[in-house]
Amino acid sequence: MNDLSKAAAKPKAKWLVVGEEGEAQRIDNFLLRELKGVPKSHVYRVLRSGEVRVNSGRVKPDYRLRIGDKVRIPPMRVGEKQTVKLRPLELPIKYEDDALLVVDKPSGVAVHGGSGVSFGVIESLRAARPQAKFLELAHRLDRDTSGLLILCKKRGALVELHRMLREGEVGKVYLAVVKGMAKKSLELRESLHKYVTASGERRVSVHEDGQSAITRTKLVKAKDPFSLLEVELLTGRTHQIRVHLAHAGHPIVGDDKYGDFALNRELKQRLLLHAARLAFRHPVTGEPMKLESPMPPEMKSFVESRLR
Repeated sequence: MNDLSKAAAKPKAKWLVVGEEGEAQRIDNFLLRELKGVPKSHVYRVLRSGEVRVNSGRVKPDYRLRIGDKVRIPPMRVGEKQTVKLRPLELPIKYEDDALLVVDKPSGVAVHGGSGVSFGVIESLRAARPQAKFLELAHRLDRDTSGLLILCKKRGALVELHRMLREGEVGKVYLAVVKGMAKKSLELRESLHKYVTASGERRVSVHEDGQSAITRTKLVKAKDPFSLLEVELLTGRTHQIRVHLAHAGHPIVGDDKYGDFALNRELKQRLLLHAARLAFRHPVTGEPMKLESPMPPEMKSFVESRLR
């Protein structure tokens, strides 16, 4: 190969102009999304070395992009992609427009891949919508929790919805079947502390040095030894409802982390926790939004047979 051919074959840097989908996103997260298959350590190395430029200048990993920014990405070798066959998911759509997508997630499906799960809701939806420029989870539900899950189709909507979630401007109501005869109403305010077990599993416990958390419950119906509760989340801590209710002496039926394990073995039920209602203002238009998901069949069957 002559010198001219070598020059032609040499990989070149590419330039990307940031659109609405990248607005307010950190440059490191932007690169990790654009450079799928490139090791994370390599992405941060080229950032630190100054090979990545924004508007011809060096930036730190926490730089937040603006519409119109010109990003220089140096040539990088991308590892061979492993072909993963995504199992098609039946995800009923409760609401969709140009900015939002709200689905009704079934129990047993993770919201995203990781921790031994090769795919989840977000990976499946991205595969089903290859034309989508932007699609991100606005919040999360535990794998075994069913119900309403919000995704954003625009960066601006995601940023605003995250603010609303932090400020408590999103009403979230769950239904939970618990052990024991619960009071008509409870307000649980125990602080919650996250930790990792020796086996690497993420857990949460009540601890005075943990993060503040508020959960309110209202009794819907009860028949010894079970109660159906309406649960309102005023904060959004990891496993908050499950830990608060277990600490109050009312573990959720089917909870394999914080529940009554002997009862779970006897009943052989999934986690009977369902994200039933959402209320918030649309992050783009400001219009009031109210969404509902009916109790799933297996949970409804348990309630009708045990709490009549």
